[in-house]
Amino acid sequence: MALDPVQLATFHAVIAQGSFDAAARALHVTPSAVSQRIKALEQVVGQVLVRRVRPCEPTTAGQALVRLGGQIALLEQEALGAARGTLTTAATTRLSVVVNADSLAYWFVPALVAVPDVIFDLHTDDEGHTAEMLRAGTVMAAVTTEDVPVQGCSVQPLGGMRYLAAASPGAHATWFAGRDLASALPDAPMIRFNRKDVLQHRFVREVTGLPDLDPPVHSVPASSAFDAAVRLGLGWGLLPEQIAAADIAAGRLVDLAPGRFVDVPLYWQRWRLESAALTALTGAVRTAAAAALR
Repeated sequence: MALDPVQLATFHAVIAQGSFDAAARALHVTPSAVSQRIKALEQVVGQVLVRRVRPCEPTTAGQALVRLGGQIALLEQEALGAARGTLTTAATTRLSVVVNADSLAYWFVPALVAVPDVIFDLHTDDEGHTAEMLRAGTVMAAVTTEDVPVQGCSVQPLGGMRYLAAASPGAHATWFAGRDLASALPDAPMIRFNRKDVLQHRFVREVTGLPDLDPPVHSVPASSAFDAAVRLGLGWGLLPEQIAAADIAAGRLVDLAPGRFVDVPLYWQRWRLESAALTALTGAVRTAAAAALR
């Protein structure tokens, strides 16, 4: 029996929106209609496809259908927009993308502006984990550190994001002045983005050669607040070169390890699908990355 494209698109909306009610609003139907479509699709497949948790998640069987449903929805949106032509100026194509927080804060937004006729659903996660949403089929493209393409996706290198270890002059005077860096790092307060952020610990291991140090750690899960926490002396942290270099040169920040840095290679992974919107976004992302990354 053939899979119903409406049911597939509804299934993708449930996973992408996180609930039956949210999917109903996005599709302009009733929650009852969404429930009936999912039930009918599960009967065809012979498997439960949705875990009814908050947010809704695909089961193992459902994961195989999430991307297909999203691809159908995307192609339908683009076809509808092309068919309407000049009858409407409203954007009808919607792209879901996951980006690490620093890329979103410092270089990614110009790529979105360069594709004006698209509605974006943006998600953020650590760059080492963004590809998981591609695997689940809930996003169509990702900025990631993974250079091996996710099944059904293509991958292109974007460049490297360079980070410098920095502290405010006051924090430097308190924790680092007159001390060898390797001996100071185990005691100095560290700032990380969240529990997934391992850059600072990676830097500590590289400097000290010790794998299991447990310095005091502040978690500050927002790029602008992270920057402010370093500048105000809450602790030291790794800041993107493009925002740290000028302040280091002006003496507003202190480079803890001149000549040392952490480079994070970034890649663009997207669905391998003939989509005009995805192709346009890919070009815009590569242009923005070329201007900002190493």
